[in-house]
Amino acid sequence: MTASTDRIEKKVLLRAPRERVWRAISDAKQFGTWFGVEFDGPFAPGARMTGKMVPTKVDPEIAKMQQPYTGMAFEYTVDRIEPMRLFSFRWHPFAIDPKVDYSHEPTTLVVFELEEVPGGTQLTITETGFDGIPLERRAKAFGANSEGWAKQTELLAKYVEDGIRS
Repeated sequence: MTASTDRIEKKVLLRAPRERVWRAISDAKQFGTWFGVEFDGPFAPGARMTGKMVPTKVDPEIAKMQQPYTGMAFEYTVDRIEPMRLFSFRWHPFAIDPKVDYSHEPTTLVVFELEEVPGGTQLTITETGFDGIPLERRAKAFGANSEGWAKQTELLAKYVEDGIRS
């Protein structure tokens, strides 16, 4: 089997009820607490979300890694919200250089899918569309986001399993 250059997929069993996981991914304030961003308003389909990056409140070690990006603008557009099942958004992956205008680039699609399973909630996070990213930054964006989603699944697990509240 060959590795895809267009798709990142992370699966994690979260030992928490689906409703708890749903709130953590679909509520802007809760999402920001574990992910590390403060949004300007609530999530709604088609909403263009803006905010600023802040260190996560869930894990001090990862918060230290996020510290250099504190205050950086953060933007994405909510794609779909299907309660208790699916939340998705579009963004410019690894758009961290403040001197670069990423607005002319295509976005990737990030999808969170929930499934109730014995012992908790199965979460699948999929990000697709990397093959449309300019070649000069495609591999770096793919690698950074692949690593980033691994860390973010850890943060989300701590957030929903340890009962952290925003």
